[in-house]
Amino acid sequence: MGLAATWIEPETAHRLAIRLLAQDRTVRSACLAVDHGHDDPVLSTEVWGIPFRNPVGFAAGFDKNAEAVEGVLDLGVAFVEIGSVTGDPQEGNPRPRVFRYNQDNAIVNRYGFNSDGQQAVRKRLQRLPDELPGLMGVNLGRNKFASNFDYVKGVNVLGKYADYIAINVSSPNTPGLRQLQRMKELMQLLKEIKGAHEKLPVSKRTNRRIPLLLKISPDLEEEDLRDISKVALQVGIDGIIVSNTTTSRGEASRFEAGGLSGAPLFDRSTECLRRVYKHTKGRIPLIGVGGIASGEDAYKKIRAGASLVQLYTSFAFGGPPLIPRIKRELAACLRRDGFNSVAEAVGADAPA
Repeated sequence: MGLAATWIEPETAHRLAIRLLAQDRTVRSACLAVDHGHDDPVLSTEVWGIPFRNPVGFAAGFDKNAEAVEGVLDLGVAFVEIGSVTGDPQEGNPRPRVFRYNQDNAIVNRYGFNSDGQQAVRKRLQRLPDELPGLMGVNLGRNKFASNFDYVKGVNVLGKYADYIAINVSSPNTPGLRQLQRMKELMQLLKEIKGAHEKLPVSKRTNRRIPLLLKISPDLEEEDLRDISKVALQVGIDGIIVSNTTTSRGEASRFEAGGLSGAPLFDRSTECLRRVYKHTKGRIPLIGVGGIASGEDAYKKIRAGASLVQLYTSFAFGGPPLIPRIKRELAACLRRDGFNSVAEAVGADAPA
């Protein structure tokens, strides 16, 4: 998968990776560097009362339609986030809609929430075994011209199969979506979603209440971050994912239009993470995502306030060996600085 990223058209490479990871374990093990080893104990952590064998997860956008959940988890991540899943099936934007920049370790996408829809994804989730080699989050989006009820419907249709639910109001590729991050709109939306969320049963895998998370943009102003943090605390959101892709380009005009991810996103998303940690006063767990390509990168996210981290774009360049390497490097970083656990390092660099 990593080598393929250098010569196969990006969306085709993505589809090939999903198809391979969707094969049975015998085939996957023969073709991939499947990680069945034991993680370093220093990486073990607990968030929302749920144990994670390590803090590294796969971000939404890779397994959009829950086609390869077990295969992704076999790569060595502790959790995978499927989606974003929309209410009804939709094709998304026309191709080409994914652009790879090898020299920048970056990808621009303008997929536009291409999704098989909630009912098709529900059928796949129903077929998953009760026991998985990790945990699974469900990321919910909305159709291009749909109402916000798509989110409520998503909680009702898919929520009971999830170990956590993420509400995506930050994709730059759906018209008007990011406006839902405004304080008034966000408060109303989250209250509606919360009503459906509170009726869910406990997770079958964790036997815990299913956490409700919000995924935000890295392009927000300080006042917006403060308002979002305030709303999250008031409504009782369980966590915030920081962050989605960026539309900011700075002086780099060579990139296509769409959401930019990978190495150029790292500093912006990490600073955003640090500010959200400050505004929430560390009272709710944060997931740090954006530009993680090494254990040191993951460690910086954790020190900025992340209890868990996610990756995706770096996998397109590094392939399956990337994940065990990140875990080894992260464990070394923690021990180097005298931390006995991930939890001890969370927020170590965040402003007081």
